[in-house]
Amino acid sequence: MASQGNPNDGEEWHGDYDPFADPEEKRVIFAALDSFHQYRKAAHYNTTHLRRQNFYALPSTHWELLSQPPFSYLDTLSQIDDCIDKNANLASQILKTGLAAFDLPSDPSKLSEDRNWHGKATAADISKANTILRQFYRDWSKEGEAEREKCYTPLITDLRNEFKNRENKALIKILVPGAGLGRLVFEICKEGYTVEGNEISYHALLASSWILNHTSPGESYDLFPWIGNFSNHVSRQDQLRCVRIPDVHPGTALSQSSFGRNIHAFERLSMCAADFTVVYADEEHKEDYDSVVTCFFIDTAPNLIRYIETVRNCLRKGGVWINLGPLLWHFEDGKEISDNQQGGQDVDDNEREKEYRGPPRTEGLGIAEAGSVELTNEEVLLLLERFGFKIELNERPEGEAGYIQNPNSMLQNVYRVSHWIARKI
Repeated sequence: MASQGNPNDGEEWHGDYDPFADPEEKRVIFAALDSFHQYRKAAHYNTTHLRRQNFYALPSTHWELLSQPPFSYLDTLSQIDDCIDKNANLASQILKTGLAAFDLPSDPSKLSEDRNWHGKATAADISKANTILRQFYRDWSKEGEAEREKCYTPLITDLRNEFKNRENKALIKILVPGAGLGRLVFEICKEGYTVEGNEISYHALLASSWILNHTSPGESYDLFPWIGNFSNHVSRQDQLRCVRIPDVHPGTALSQSSFGRNIHAFERLSMCAADFTVVYADEEHKEDYDSVVTCFFIDTAPNLIRYIETVRNCLRKGGVWINLGPLLWHFEDGKEISDNQQGGQDVDDNEREKEYRGPPRTEGLGIAEAGSVELTNEEVLLLLERFGFKIELNERPEGEAGYIQNPNSMLQNVYRVSHWIARKI
C-alpha cells in the first residue's frame, strides 16, 4: 500500500505489508528503480549514438553537406544529448526518492544480491521509464493543459453535478483506478473529496510519489518530451521544445484548497499500489466508495467483466461509475500490444504505453488471469446493464482527445472518446 500523505513527510510508501516479501513484487520494484537509473545511458545510445553511426555511414559528400549550416545535423545531435541529460535529471530525482522510500542504497554493489537492484531492468522497463517521463507533459506541464481539459475536466464536472447537494464533500469517497502520475487524483482532491488512486505500475507510482510529495514550492524542472523521435517534425525547434514541470506545486495547491474545509487535503488523498481487480474485489472494500472514476482505463482489461465485477463490489448502491476514454484493448489477440503496433502510429507522437503488466498471463489472479476479449462501445454499455448498472449518460463528446500528443507534429494521433455515467442500482 502506497499512501500519499503530507508532501515531503517521507511516509508515502509506508503501509501494512512488505513488498519485498514477494519475490515477483521485489523483482518488479527493482526493475522499475533500475530503469530510471539506466535511462541516461540507454537514451544516449539509442537516440544519438546509433544515429551518429548511421549518419557517418552516408556517402562522405552527403554527411559533410548535412553537417554544415543550415542543416548542422551533428550539432542537432549534440543538442539532443544535452536535452537527454536534462530528462535524466528527472529520472535521477525519481530514483533518489524511490530508493529512500524503500530504504535501499544508491550503490548496492557491496550488499547481498537480495538487496541489489542494479541490472534488473529490461529494455521494456527502460522504455516504460521513457514513457513515464514523457507523460509528465500530459499531466504536469502547462502545455499539457489542453489534453487534461479534454479528459479530466468532464469527469470533474460530472462529480460536481452528482454531489452538488452534498455539503461536506470530504465524506464522499472517490476511487480512481489507473491513476498514473496522479493529476486526476490531485484535481479531485482539490475539489474537497476524499480520493484514493490505484495504480499497478511501479514506474508510475515512483514518478507520482516524487512529484506529489518531493517537489518544492517554486521549483521546476526542464522536460523535453519530443526528443526521442525524429519523424514528423516541422522544425528542429519543435523537436527541441522544452516544457517545465510541475505547472503547479501540488503541496501548495492542496493546502490552499483546504482553507475553510473540515479535513485537510493531505488527509483526503491516498494512493494504493495494487492490482485493481484483486484488492477492490474483496470484502474489505465492499460498497466502500460513492463514485469510481476511470479515465483511459477500461481498455487495459484483458477481461472487462472482471473490472465491472470489481467496480460493482466496491461501489455503494446508488453510486456512480464515471468513465471517459477510448477502447484500445491492451491485450488484443491474447497478448499485450503497444500503440505503435496499431496502424503504424508514430511512437513519439502517441505512445500510450501499456503499464499494466503483471506475472505471466497463464493462471493467476487479476491481470495475470488467462484469457482476453475485445468489445465494442455498444457491447460495453450492454454489459454494464447486464451487471446491474443504469446508464444515465452516454455520449461521444465533440472534438478529439490526444494522449501525450505533440501539437506541432505533422502526424496527429487522437481519440474520439466515449463518455458515460453508470449508476449502480
